[in-house]
Amino acid sequence: MKKHNLSLTYVPKINAVLSGKCRQTTRVGHKFTVGDLISFHGWENKPYRSKWSFRTPYMELIQVIDGMLYPWGFVISPNTEHRWEHWEMDSFALWDGIDPPTGIELGRVLTSLNKIPDEGVEMQIIRW
Repeated sequence: MKKHNLSLTYVPKINAVLSGKCRQTTRVGHKFTVGDLISFHGWENKPYRSKWSFRTPYMELIQVIDGMLYPWGFVISPNTEHRWEHWEMDSFALWDGIDPPTGIELGRVLTSLNKIPDEGVEMQIIRW
């Protein structure tokens, strides 16, 4: 079990996480496992250059979904392709605290916050 402190910079998600309405986030990389503890924090001003504005208690991860993130969507096992414009992506967006909760907006947020090469990058959907 590891402890992780994750920053939140996407404003609509902050209140949803703090209120308990949002219990999922999608992160680039492959470092989380079920049972890990996560805590979220915000920034007073410029990210990584200012003090934390809030910090949540640690919460246990109950599900971790591994996949690959692409500019057009993501693939999660067992090799299921999900494109931003497909209606089912609206559910992922809703669970992830995206406003408005659409696959198109989820794609816009993820691709604006992360550099995603055409060949894709590892990602995880984590739930607590």
